[in-house]
Amino acid sequence: MSDIIRRGYNWGMTTRSIVWFRRDLRLRDHPALSEACSEGEVLPVFVVDPAFDGAGAPRRALLHDCLAALDDATGGALVVRHGDPADEIPALADEIDASTVYVSKDYGPYGRKRDEQIADALRGADRRLRGIGSPYAVDPGTVRKDDGDPYSVFTPFSKKWRACGWSDPIDAPRRPNWIEAPSDGLPERPDVDVDIPSAGEDNVLARWRRFRDDGLDDYDERRDLPAVDGTSRLSPFLKYGVVHPRQLLAESDARSKAQATFQSELAWRDFYADVLFHSPDSAWEHWNDKFDAIRYDHNQAAKNKFERWCEGRTGFPIVDAGMRQLVESGWMHNRVRMITASFLVKDLHLPWTWGARFFLQHLLDGDLASNNHGWQWAAGSGTDAAPYFRVFNPTSQQERWDPDGEYVHRWIPELDSDDYPDPMVDHKAERQEALDRYEAVKGSSS
Repeated sequence: MSDIIRRGYNWGMTTRSIVWFRRDLRLRDHPALSEACSEGEVLPVFVVDPAFDGAGAPRRALLHDCLAALDDATGGALVVRHGDPADEIPALADEIDASTVYVSKDYGPYGRKRDEQIADALRGADRRLRGIGSPYAVDPGTVRKDDGDPYSVFTPFSKKWRACGWSDPIDAPRRPNWIEAPSDGLPERPDVDVDIPSAGEDNVLARWRRFRDDGLDDYDERRDLPAVDGTSRLSPFLKYGVVHPRQLLAESDARSKAQATFQSELAWRDFYADVLFHSPDSAWEHWNDKFDAIRYDHNQAAKNKFERWCEGRTGFPIVDAGMRQLVESGWMHNRVRMITASFLVKDLHLPWTWGARFFLQHLLDGDLASNNHGWQWAAGSGTDAAPYFRVFNPTSQQERWDPDGEYVHRWIPELDSDDYPDPMVDHKAERQEALDRYEAVKGSSS
């Protein structure tokens, strides 16, 4: 045990607490951290949960870099422990005699169960887990209809979301009184081929302000063009809380159509978190359980089709470009995410869960609520879902959103050669097959 910890015990009167960082890897605008620092000495902690092993390598590499930047920001005070948080957090609180463990509240299915278990363990030792704030502008469960029910359609949710509002960002604590404790060290950084964007609050806020100053006013016109760098590319850092949506909302103006459109994308993020909060099983099961009757293909031929989709060899350039962008860069343009998802489910007739898992393995911004409910939107089985009869035509989508072929040629160098495959399916025929399968579901539920 360090000298600083021993001196803390001798003082006796000093309040000692832990700030357990999770999806909030920053010092600015961190209400839980600010509250803890206002009360006394603070031990900043991150626990490398074995559950992280299921995350894709690009996301784990980004997490490593975000933690390294947070460690630098705390002057090397960040304590990293490896193990089950249900064991590590109570043990660490006992180790430093902390009265409170502060967190930003977690509303996901796994996080809620974990936090309940840890709160019980701390309570048994006369300590407490205190949640302040969350990764969202408006906490899940807050936005409800007048009758108290949750929303299942985005547009009315977004109107009430704006009416609820959010607090202004707060500054980082001044001169925190950090506690020292032994650390297991940062998690090993996976060796990945994708370029990991620069982590750290200063870098991320600089990225945001460049976009705010140079791209935000054109966001509504450029965001759907995959060949154009027309989006903020902040989603990986929102995922890990290096920046909070409240900070972006404070520096954008809803009176501008373009900026209001950008804010609506943050509302979508809160909406899907709210959906998962109210329906935790919808992470991997149909939100609309009528779709449990849908017929997906699972045989070896289906697996072969899935492999071609994963490799970007479907013969539909906009689909293949998106899949190659995903694997090679850890990111995919949002418009193309919708196109590739529709193709998997409605042209290839494969389960949306196959695609959702593949995305989570490769996306830097892989987020369970946004990713999986986005997939259910494409599949027609989720909240606010595209009508089942809406099937994206990948050819017309490319003609509309990449008319000069700049995007597809960027990611498919062999596009104009004999090496590029012919289309693997007849879209018109598969569209009709998809409609027949959806009509069967509709008929079975009537």
